[in-house]
Amino acid sequence: MTEQVLFVCHANLCRSPMAEYIARRALERWPVAVTSAGTNAVEGRPIHPYAAVITAARGIDASGFRSRPLRTDHLTEAALVLTATRRQRAVCVGLAPAAVHRTFTLRQFARLAAAADPPRRAAGRPVRAAVEAAVRARSRLQPVPDTDDLVDPIGGTAADFQRCAEEIERAIAPIGVLIAAAG
Repeated sequence: MTEQVLFVCHANLCRSPMAEYIARRALERWPVAVTSAGTNAVEGRPIHPYAAVITAARGIDASGFRSRPLRTDHLTEAALVLTATRRQRAVCVGLAPAAVHRTFTLRQFARLAAAADPPRRAAGRPVRAAVEAAVRARSRLQPVPDTDDLVDPIGGTAADFQRCAEEIERAIAPIGVLIAAAG
């Protein structure tokens, strides 16, 4: 059984596609499908040129990427939803209230994953086990909402996109470790 991890940003051109491709590589050993969507995306647009350069520099070919608008079924089918901002998290939860317990900002979930105790092994369900472990860690951490949002590099320079990709990589690292421990 393949579980889904969904990354969500505004237009599905920069942050969520970079996160999708970086996470795919980090989680390729596990039965996890990684996708992305945008709360205000236009269907079928290619990844932003700077984001394409950033992923290519990491040996990732994102040339086939096409943006897609967020739909309710994306949220209900995902075992884990990771958004770029708190506002996008609120949009996701508004569309699919049942997804509230598995919807986080990327940076929030990374903090929880880093603080989580090793999850119980869950054959075929490592993402759900990782989410449960992260939720249990929530009671031990103080909220840090001012650091939850991932800055949108759109309109910025290639260096802004590079910084964003590095933040995504830093956030995905503890998440990958937690999912691997559950697998």
